[in-house]
Amino acid sequence: MQKIDQACVNTLRFLAADQVEKAKSGHPGFPLGTAPLMYTIWDRYMSYNPANPNWFNRDRFILSPGHGSALLYAMLHLAGYELSLDELKNFRQWGSKTPGHPEYGLTPGVDVSTGPLGHGFAMGVGFAIAEAMLAGKYNKPDFPVVNHYTYGLTSDGDLMEGVSCEAASLAGTLGLGKLIYLYDDNKITIEGDTSIAFTEDVEARFKAYGWQVLRVADSEDVEAMAAAIKEAQADTTHPSLIIVRTHIGFGSPKQDSPSCHGEPLGADALAATKEKAGWPQEMFYVPAEAKEHFAAKLPACAKAEADWNALMDDYKACYPELAAELADRMAGKINVDLEALEAIFKEQTKSATRASSGDVIQKLAEQVPALVGGSADLGPSNKTVMKAGGYFSKLDHKGRNIHFGVREHAMGTVLNGLALHGGFVPFGGTFLVFADFLRPTIRMAALMGIQSIFVLTHDSIALGEDGPTHQPIETTMGLRLIPNVSVIRPADALETAVAWQQACLNKTKPTCLLLSRQNLPVMHEHAAVIHENAAKGAYVLSPAKEAAKVILIGTGSEVELALKAQAKLAEEGIDASVVSMPSWDLFDAQSEEYKESVLPAGVTKFAVEAGVPYGWSRYTGSEKNVLGITTFGASAPGGVMMEKYGFTVDNLVAKVKAVL
Repeated sequence: MQKIDQACVNTLRFLAADQVEKAKSGHPGFPLGTAPLMYTIWDRYMSYNPANPNWFNRDRFILSPGHGSALLYAMLHLAGYELSLDELKNFRQWGSKTPGHPEYGLTPGVDVSTGPLGHGFAMGVGFAIAEAMLAGKYNKPDFPVVNHYTYGLTSDGDLMEGVSCEAASLAGTLGLGKLIYLYDDNKITIEGDTSIAFTEDVEARFKAYGWQVLRVADSEDVEAMAAAIKEAQADTTHPSLIIVRTHIGFGSPKQDSPSCHGEPLGADALAATKEKAGWPQEMFYVPAEAKEHFAAKLPACAKAEADWNALMDDYKACYPELAAELADRMAGKINVDLEALEAIFKEQTKSATRASSGDVIQKLAEQVPALVGGSADLGPSNKTVMKAGGYFSKLDHKGRNIHFGVREHAMGTVLNGLALHGGFVPFGGTFLVFADFLRPTIRMAALMGIQSIFVLTHDSIALGEDGPTHQPIETTMGLRLIPNVSVIRPADALETAVAWQQACLNKTKPTCLLLSRQNLPVMHEHAAVIHENAAKGAYVLSPAKEAAKVILIGTGSEVELALKAQAKLAEEGIDASVVSMPSWDLFDAQSEEYKESVLPAGVTKFAVEAGVPYGWSRYTGSEKNVLGITTFGASAPGGVMMEKYGFTVDNLVAKVKAVL
């Protein structure tokens, strides 16, 4: 290793180790072992500009084993990002920009939040799809306006997780040649040598997935790693995994031991490690030559972005319409014509909301060029196919539909990668009950505050004959528990149009659209109030004739039941109003005055939803004031299911009268 390379690598190593030691918390083993890998990528190949961390055509970098965050912070500091040495000294402390795992939106230069192993690896597949899809549409001869790579470090733990297996298989199928990962093959896990649980031939597995696999025998050989990355770039039709034999805790007394994975080295071991490397004992020492080496790169970093801006100016002159569309996508500009969406259903009297969603998607595909998506092999059931969109594939990068295959977990991470990349409003579909496969990705989308849209159909026991394995009972409520997630369960086609509008406009959180299999009446008689108020999450759909004695709150398919119960109660001299509440979170965000106007104090409330009743007491005052279901379903036609489980007008009326 050349002298300057060694100086920079050791700077990264010991800045990371010092962060962990000062915090008395963290993971020093990974940074000590993989600093040369990080350095090689950033020094030899990364295209970036610290002055503008969000430059659109930059290369993306993913630290999939997020527990090694101290190494990434050291790299960003050295590369010139706005991440001071004081921030590194404040590692893992309250209010710092250097949290225990990298957090998107908090630390300049962090492209993705990582921590749950495998997720970073899989989100990188989304990044690579995004680059290829945009390049396929907007690049023209002499105008490679979208042209960048996705690089990353990945680990044994990442490759053991199922989500990385799903994503790797998809990436190989799609031939994502601009996705390049360096694999930290240190053969150590927390519990011991990887051989205790991980003996497969990783090289053979990834070759079977359709990846190019390269090997570097010595992690200290920067030139060999640089040559391997160059070889990876030369293969434009396969993603690349570069297996690098590394040593966890390199150079320390704890090298190749699990004990240096998740705890500080300790003062004595850290001192011994520095002494062995010929490094000063001073904490957070950065030699002048390392500073100067990366400072010298800054003019070229700025020039790379300036050259791209000039290219974009020329592109605009030659392709003004495409340039304007691409600029809108990069800026996240979205226009949704709600009236045009509602007009789809003028002649319809009944429609399953999954079918209504499919109709809306066709119109949105015209209105929102950034809209892309697919389904976990359930497109015909989820109604998620954009009929005029074409399919993204290894041979055609222009398609807007994505075949995710039966890979819900990877689908969610790919959606998150697309959203993080920018230029996309991504959606993915499956059955609501399978949201459990998606839950970690929904949580990560919520944590990062990104616009992934999850189309979750077959939303209750009314789906019928497929039986309890496919009938969600607790799923809806479970999704509502995740902070910063918008969960919308529309009652009809018109509410579905509003739900999609909100999903497209809400850029700071993911949205879950919960849709019915069974047909529901289109509420044309309430069209005006739906148009005006459905986006508020809850609204008075059908007011009482005089003073309501009870407010019936319904969601989704049960709104129809509430309306029928209202009529039945009126026959018995009980004046009721009906509130449609498609979204708790949208309603909770409204003013106190509005919420009081919908659910006034002093009036009995009764909710009905084909799911667990737990949680509804926040609106009804008691779980006794809820018609729900607390057992698993059964296999029978949907109508029979609803009747057998008590979702009938007579039962609802009886329960309302009992609480009155």
